[in-house]
Amino acid sequence: MIVFPPEASDFLQNLSPVQAVPMDFDIKTEDTKTTVIDTEVSIAARSNEASSTIYIDPQKEAAARRKFDKYLVPVSLIFIILSALDRNNIGNAVIFGFEQDLGLVGNQFNNIQTLSSFCSFAGELPWTLVVRRFGARKALGTAFLLWSICTLGTAFIHTYGQAIAVRMILCACEGGLSPGFAFVYSTIYPKEQAGKRIMTTNLAQCIAGAFGGLFAYGIQTMGTRRGLAAWRWLFIVEFCFTIFIGGIGWIFIPDSAETAWYLNEEEKETMRLKRERDYVLRGEAKFDWKWARESLKDPFVYFLGIAFFTSSVAINGFGVFLPSIINGLGYTSLQANYMTIPVYVLGAISLLTQVYFSDKLKRRSLFIIGCCVPVAVGYLICVGTSSSGAGYAGMFILVLGLYPISTLAVTWATNTFAPDSKRAISMPMVYTMADISSMVSSQLYPSTQKPRYIQGNAVSAGLTCVAGLLYTACWYLLRRRNMKKKKLLAEGATSNGLEGDRSLDSMYML
Repeated sequence: MIVFPPEASDFLQNLSPVQAVPMDFDIKTEDTKTTVIDTEVSIAARSNEASSTIYIDPQKEAAARRKFDKYLVPVSLIFIILSALDRNNIGNAVIFGFEQDLGLVGNQFNNIQTLSSFCSFAGELPWTLVVRRFGARKALGTAFLLWSICTLGTAFIHTYGQAIAVRMILCACEGGLSPGFAFVYSTIYPKEQAGKRIMTTNLAQCIAGAFGGLFAYGIQTMGTRRGLAAWRWLFIVEFCFTIFIGGIGWIFIPDSAETAWYLNEEEKETMRLKRERDYVLRGEAKFDWKWARESLKDPFVYFLGIAFFTSSVAINGFGVFLPSIINGLGYTSLQANYMTIPVYVLGAISLLTQVYFSDKLKRRSLFIIGCCVPVAVGYLICVGTSSSGAGYAGMFILVLGLYPISTLAVTWATNTFAPDSKRAISMPMVYTMADISSMVSSQLYPSTQKPRYIQGNAVSAGLTCVAGLLYTACWYLLRRRNMKKKKLLAEGATSNGLEGDRSLDSMYML
């Protein structure tokens, strides 16, 4: 039985008979099958019970989503590009004087990255809860202002301690950006459409990587100006871009899907009704701490988080150290900056293609597991040969799978956890476990292991293989849960004693 909140019950009592006609939403007639299994009919009936009671014109709902595609999705892409530039271009700065000017020795640069990474993943859960409690506009706007100031501050540091402090604060402020936007998307789009929007996180990483290399190359060629080294100008100019472009974009981030200023009144009402229709999966508007306990007890959170951790070592190391890896293959520092560009372009093409088909086929695990193969192969090529050409080719191979893995893992988490209160806890928990990997990857490429960085590339390859096995375990766990639910429904059960995504009212996307 579906229990609606008081405001939803009042609304339902006032529905006219025409409004209350049972309907499905976003179901294409060509997808209808003439023969179905009884259990599947039962599952669909239970999961769509709320949606069949509240009628929303599919065209009006699609029109509201198009507004978010027009305003919110590009802004999230811009925000993450800016944050990735501000965070990762320290890797470009290293190859033209950052370490020498600050007097860094040994593993001190790696230590800066490790401590910064700690702040990044430590901030993910708190920031996501702030988004859930106060709204995306207030939460992400505050984070944007703080990390912009830290970007500017990086240009004026002179000591190891100052570098640690400013980068830790910057990463703490950026930590909630990706999970925050992913959470907002989960309140707007259905499961089969979420991947293409969440993809903006890693698409932004590709764009930032390509543009960052080109941008750093341009700054490097201008040399010292007004007594400031080129790497300092890198962060000054980035700050100007961030504060201007991000400031405009911030206006378009809504506090909630129902209050976006660019929706007209009819579209706002449509999104409000959508929340009531999706009550089973969304839950109460007010945060309920019981879902924190449910998140901590759900083994899938840990399976997916650990799998995401092992695959993210390769991603995090790649993002920061790619210029150094290419430089270590025998190319000059100038070449290393612009040679990253085609690698990132190919990564973006692969990301777009695989996420599109993942959404279309409604499959997550198949694509994630498959993407682990080129990542491992690419790193192993770098380990197995000293040829600069072969090593550079390995970068193109591994990037085919690198970014789709993390995008689809995040989408899988977003699609799986319900209601909103559980999602606001479980999703950043998965993010946090994944981002602990940045503390590992930051130590994998010490300057003492130039030029080939065999240790870093070998560990990245090995952990990617482990990730493939763990993602397979995640698929098996959710498949067993789905099979148990189907069996209970086939036997006529109305409840399994569980709530949210664990209940009989929802099935997992595999």
